[in-house]
Amino acid sequence: MSKLYFARAHGKVNLDLRVLGTRPDAYHEVRTVFQSIELHDSLLCESHSGSFALVCDTPGVPLDERNLVSRAASALWSALGREGEPVDTKITIEKEIPLEAGLGGGSADAAAALQILGKLWGGAPLPLLRDVATGLGADVPFFLSGGTALGLGRGEEIYPLVDLPPHWIVVVTPPFGVSTGEAYAWYDEDRAAGHREPRELQVLPVPWPTRAAQMINDLEPPVVRRHPEIGAVRSALREAGALAAAMSGSGSAVFGLFRSRAAAVKTLKPLSRGGARALLTRTLSRGEYERRSRPITRRSA
Repeated sequence: MSKLYFARAHGKVNLDLRVLGTRPDAYHEVRTVFQSIELHDSLLCESHSGSFALVCDTPGVPLDERNLVSRAASALWSALGREGEPVDTKITIEKEIPLEAGLGGGSADAAAALQILGKLWGGAPLPLLRDVATGLGADVPFFLSGGTALGLGRGEEIYPLVDLPPHWIVVVTPPFGVSTGEAYAWYDEDRAAGHREPRELQVLPVPWPTRAAQMINDLEPPVVRRHPEIGAVRSALREAGALAAAMSGSGSAVFGLFRSRAAAVKTLKPLSRGGARALLTRTLSRGEYERRSRPITRRSA
């Protein structure tokens, strides 16, 4: 009998994202607040004779080294002291998190892959997983812990915050994506051109001891300038009763926070038009995230 490992890869939204400048390594220095959400991809990892194999039926998902899961496998294989490229392993990804939406799907998949590969390959301590995650992408380390957290540096320095009280979330994805590279390039272009946008603070009216999150996203104005639809969706969410709304990460998804499920559900049909798709999800506390994302062992004959 061979072992199989299953894991959920939960997405995120950014409750705040400030771009503080450009670093010597050409990356942007940021301060952001990550929030885990229930929306997730699923990964199944199993023994498989031959070369490392990555399987996913979703159009647009690369199945080579462009996929963070493939890079995670190679990086962990090397970190465990093994020579060459990974072998005898197959990972199947079932996607639910939209692509190029700013919801962290690729990074979440990479973090989940690190955890299940660590199990399949005989064990990997959490500090090692964190080191490998840091080298993969700015927000991959966040997905090893989840909940509500402050991200500094490129986003890879993670500091847990008191969890945001439970909220329902409506995520609206327009019929186009925005890559992280595009969003930051547009931000740099607009700064160079002298564009400055007034910031609208959205302090959440809930008992929460942190004010690190004010639902400001510095990437939103330059993206909206190229895609006005995103601004229209944000306004529609606020008009529909969202406590606060913003673009998540580098976009293109926009999300709104609601205190009741009923209020959130009412927005789904009106916002699912013109090629846009509205999804219902909710926030996850750090404890919920740890329980739901923990790898599960399955056995096959």
